[in-house]
Amino acid sequence: MAMSPASLIGTVTPLQLTPPDVPGWVRIVSQSMNLVAAFIGLLIAYQAYRGYRRNDSRPMLFIAIGFALTVGLPFVLLGPMLLFGDNPAAVSAFVILGNGSTLVGLGCILYALRMPS
Repeated sequence: MAMSPASLIGTVTPLQLTPPDVPGWVRIVSQSMNLVAAFIGLLIAYQAYRGYRRNDSRPMLFIAIGFALTVGLPFVLLGPMLLFGDNPAAVSAFVILGNGSTLVGLGCILYALRMPS
C-alpha cells in the first residue's frame, strides 16, 4: 500500500540526529571522532594555506578556504549553539549557518579542483 507524501512527513527524521536509544558510550565515541575529524580538517586547511603562500597557487588558497569552511566553522559554531540550546530560533540559525558553510566550503574545494593552475 502506497503512502501519501503528507503521511511521510511525520515519519522522516533529520539525518544528523542520533536516535534517543543510542548508548552513552556511542555518543562519546561519535563526539570524539568528530573532534578528531575537525582537528585533521583544520590541519589540512593550514597545510593548504602554507602551500598557497609558498607557491602562490590560487587553487591551494581555495582548498584552504574550503576545508576551513567545511570543517572548521561548523565545529566552532557548536560552542554558541550549546550556549543558546534552549532557544530554538538561535539553534536553527546556527544549524543553517553551519550547513551553509559546509556547502560553500565544498564549492570552494570543487572550484579549486577545476581551476587551471
